[in-house]
Amino acid sequence: MGVERFSVREWRRRQALHLRELGLRQRDIAVVLQVSEGAVSQWFQAARFRGVEALRSRPRPGRPSRLTAEQKALIPDFLWHGAEAYGFRGEVWTCPRVAVILAEEFGVRYSASHVSRLLKRLGWTPQVPLVRAIQRDEAAIERWRSEVWPEIRRRAKQERRTLVFIDESGFYLLPGVVKTYGPRGVTPVLKEWQTRDHLSVMGAVTPTGKVYSLIRQESLNGLHSVAFLSHLLSVAGDRLLVVWDGSPIHRRAEVKEFLAGKAAGYIHLERLPPYAPDLNPVEWMWRHLKEVEMRNLVCLDLQELHLETDLALGRLRQKPYLIPSFFAGAQL
Repeated sequence: MGVERFSVREWRRRQALHLRELGLRQRDIAVVLQVSEGAVSQWFQAARFRGVEALRSRPRPGRPSRLTAEQKALIPDFLWHGAEAYGFRGEVWTCPRVAVILAEEFGVRYSASHVSRLLKRLGWTPQVPLVRAIQRDEAAIERWRSEVWPEIRRRAKQERRTLVFIDESGFYLLPGVVKTYGPRGVTPVLKEWQTRDHLSVMGAVTPTGKVYSLIRQESLNGLHSVAFLSHLLSVAGDRLLVVWDGSPIHRRAEVKEFLAGKAAGYIHLERLPPYAPDLNPVEWMWRHLKEVEMRNLVCLDLQELHLETDLALGRLRQKPYLIPSFFAGAQL
């Protein structure tokens, strides 16, 4: 004898009747099935007047899909090959382009709006691509994540060193523009100073949620690297394991002299793979500061920008629970 199959909704309705027979109250049944009491009441009323058949799920009316389930399952595979594989210029998938592919592969023509709904059901959404350098060695980067990073953590724990990631960024008078609400047909306007004047910021984060920074109104150099490392020794711990990239300001003679002299034994360095800024949690901190804490912020001069950057860093220091998300963004 075969087992009768029910949809999830039908099973929930039938389960409500079963729980009532067991003596549960309507309120408790709603809690158990995670529905409203009103829904449970409607089910009981329908069963009382029309019998258990009233609880059965019925197929929704409508025109059958022109694509079979098997054909729909093939669509993501087509799209993974990229738009240029189908002769389009640029790796951009738009609804009209996907409509062309569906017509080419299956002989089915859909409107752009219907393609949008179809892609959403398949789990494909509009996204801004990440930019990656062609020179990246993906195998080396993955090896760093899977082999070097666990060893760095083990060493920091074994030698009782404070683990610190360091990176640099520029904060410009040009605002970090993000979406905002406004009246329909009236696009909001941000009036900015058209200048490339900026602040140079060196930042550091630890897995425990600490944030450190150095801000200058000039380009950073090796002396700034030394000053920042000295600052970290005084506030983050007297034994550091520093992870940073191969920036020239990290390789200056004064930095090497400092590490071989006063900081010898106190600071151990680990270098990130080339062309892999996404491996550094500080890179994700910069993104948060610019796109969240300082979004759509217009400053009139570097003094005001310096103040706002300090305030943004201060707000971030009050949210240590955000730091793990920066490490998660780096897949560490």
